[in-house]
Amino acid sequence: MVTDASPARRRRHGEQLEAALLTAAWAELVEVGYARLTMGSVAARAGTSEPVLYRRWTNKDQLVFAAMEHHREANPVPDPDTGALRTDLLAHLTAVSETLACFYAIAVAAALSGLLSDTGLTPAQVREKVMDAQRHPPVRAVYQRAHDRGEIDLGRIPAAVLALPFDLVRHDMLMDLGPVPPARIESIVDDLFLPLALSRRP
Repeated sequence: MVTDASPARRRRHGEQLEAALLTAAWAELVEVGYARLTMGSVAARAGTSEPVLYRRWTNKDQLVFAAMEHHREANPVPDPDTGALRTDLLAHLTAVSETLACFYAIAVAAALSGLLSDTGLTPAQVREKVMDAQRHPPVRAVYQRAHDRGEIDLGRIPAAVLALPFDLVRHDMLMDLGPVPPARIESIVDDLFLPLALSRRP
């Protein structure tokens, strides 16, 4: 007896199916862009039917937001522990830049090609959905480690100062739609953040 056990013919269920659909939606978004993406094109790429998609997402806007979130969760930003605040920040901000530059470029392209008008959301609301503004704890691990080592006093540093390096790197990625140059990251850390943070030590 001949059996067809190829991966393409195996029926997918639950989380496995949803992950495959979201991966296909992200690939379609990258390849053809938001304006040309359709539920049908995603279904075809995933090897399934449109009703399978509509059972989970009522329209392509919801599907695109879910695909963005899935892509981010599947590609977390590394958090290197080098043993010192400066080198931790340089390594972490470089990882943020390298990991999220493409993601931000795709998100901006989607917003400009119809996502904003189709959803009726403001740019700030879209940012909350797809960027990392609300995805981090009040104190990032890189700062908590520095506090525990005695390099900084988190109780004395305003939240705006702690957010500064990440806000600037995000700004540069959104403006240039690409990774932030190493010299710029070093300037953010050495010329802007560290003087402000270290001046707050007791």
